[in-house]
Amino acid sequence: MRKDWCECKLEDLLDYIQPTKYIVDSTKYSDQYKTPVLTPGKSFIIGYTNETDGIFSELPVIIFDDFTTATQFVNFKFKVKSSAMKILQKTSDLVNIKYAYYFMQTIRQNTDTHKRYWISIFSQLPIKLAPLPEQRAIVAKIEQLFSELDNGIANLKAVKEKLEIYRQAVLKKAFEGELTKEWRERQKDLPTAEELLEQIKLEREKFYQKQLDEWKEKVKEWEATGKEGKKPSKKQKIDLTTTDIFNFNEYCPPNWRTCQIADILNDLTDYHANGSYEKLKENVKLYDEPDFAIMIRATNFEKYDFKKDLKYINKHAYNFLSKSKLFGGEILIGKIGNAGHVYLMPILNKKASLAMNLFALRINYINSKFIYYQLLSYSQKNEIKTYICPG
Repeated sequence: MRKDWCECKLEDLLDYIQPTKYIVDSTKYSDQYKTPVLTPGKSFIIGYTNETDGIFSELPVIIFDDFTTATQFVNFKFKVKSSAMKILQKTSDLVNIKYAYYFMQTIRQNTDTHKRYWISIFSQLPIKLAPLPEQRAIVAKIEQLFSELDNGIANLKAVKEKLEIYRQAVLKKAFEGELTKEWRERQKDLPTAEELLEQIKLEREKFYQKQLDEWKEKVKEWEATGKEGKKPSKKQKIDLTTTDIFNFNEYCPPNWRTCQIADILNDLTDYHANGSYEKLKENVKLYDEPDFAIMIRATNFEKYDFKKDLKYINKHAYNFLSKSKLFGGEILIGKIGNAGHVYLMPILNKKASLAMNLFALRINYINSKFIYYQLLSYSQKNEIKTYICPG
């Protein structure tokens, strides 16, 4: 400690006033009234009163919540909400009350015990006291730096908004072919869009035939066991369509073309594809503790952390949810609350299944990230929005 500083207690710098005669009589507040009613907590000004008696005017002061130790610096006339606080004034003109206030913000006190804290603890805490001119200089520097921090936060918010605009500009250029224009010019044997779609069509036919053969085997097993239980359901074939539903062709390079998601989609599924509500309720239970598989929900993506707030299912439930297992790389689209939000399923080192608030799109013939980023672009977001909020 510097030689021209001294150590004292907070009670040497601050004296308290009981708030009893400044408590508001009526809680019928209105923004049209003039006198603010205060509480030391985050809400601070909880309303305005038209009462004219019992208005505190010996300013400035610190209001201190006696039970939570929350504080507020006040330099305007006021009334208070309750008696569960102390009104703190400086004890002499050698004290800068803001100096004491900012010092109090550095104190971390456990308030689990229900008791009044000013007299029993806070008033007895030591504080290093500088000469008055230096107190003023310290306060001025604190407020300068706090102002710069606030401006920094505002600037960061503005930058974040600009970054979102820039991200959309990058996505727009990417799916107009601008980002790969020079790369394409160096290529000699690129397939045409029509050739790619034809190749996808053939691959899908093979995949569907494989699913059909698997279904026939399951039906044989079902018949061999006396047709016990429900007959295995046949996988529906996704109809191919190449209708241009978006007006993108005018922006596309010559060897690009517009198609529907259905043209490249391998599978579309969700939680309810596994059975009726009653069967799902009977066979699927969620657990907070780690179990056989993770249940993937929209909240896992919104929080950007797959290690927190996870829900789990056991082996029986995972096998029962055979039509909504996730392996990584699927495009997920929200359908409840987060309707239309698009996510990319990461590859995890644990088994996973889809919860009820998402659809899963499986695209095995094209890089799924390519489709994912396209769905994040402004034009695609707007297209999705027209189906969620028509008109």
